[in-house]
Amino acid sequence: MGTDKKKKAIFEGNSLDELLAFPPPAREAAGFQIYLVVLGRDPDDWKPMKGIGAGVREIRISGADGQFRVVYVAKFDEAIHVLHAFAKKTQKTPQRNLDMAAARYKALVKRRRERS
Repeated sequence: MGTDKKKKAIFEGNSLDELLAFPPPAREAAGFQIYLVVLGRDPDDWKPMKGIGAGVREIRISGADGQFRVVYVAKFDEAIHVLHAFAKKTQKTPQRNLDMAAARYKALVKRRRERS
């Protein structure tokens, strides 16, 4: 379900560089899925990442070049925050990727708390 208010996308840490390192088809797919979220819609293939933080989701992208993930949070009014983007090489998400997304989420929440 879409909303009338379009949000901006903010890339935390080096998540934009991580996404730009995807092969072109995966990068384009990820960009389109992020655009859907900016418009207030759900991505085509996603799952909640409750272990990272409240409202954190993972966009899942599959293609000939492999599996790719974009971790984001869209619960804040001002923007969606892309926390981490990575290529997935195994069935289970590597702990280092979960830790990176969790650290960026924690830093985001801390920054927001300090501003208010």
